[in-house]
Amino acid sequence: MDSDDTTDQPAPRRGETSCAWCGRPVDEGGTGRRRRYCRRSCRQRAYEQRRSLRMQDLPEGTVVLSEAESADLMDRMFQLRCACEDLATALAEGEDASELARMSSSLVDAARRAERLR
Repeated sequence: MDSDDTTDQPAPRRGETSCAWCGRPVDEGGTGRRRRYCRRSCRQRAYEQRRSLRMQDLPEGTVVLSEAESADLMDRMFQLRCACEDLATALAEGEDASELARMSSSLVDAARRAERLR
């Protein structure tokens, strides 16, 4: 995997969720309802998409991706599958623990990138 594929977004910590729009970590705050979006702009984009879907008579919860976003998502999913296969091969070939740790870290990074829709 290329190191330039990584994002500047920090990984969510335990107890944190990812933004429903952009995938960044969401600060859940202290009390009240759990937040779904990291910023007001993400909440607004999600609202605009839901409103647009209602106007087009698409079911609630439908996610619309552009062709470029779809291709990018498919690329990230392919990278995730390749990282899984690489780790499985390394386990079968008896790689040392430090290499397995590096590969599993790479696998987690690929999974984080793959879970983002945008």
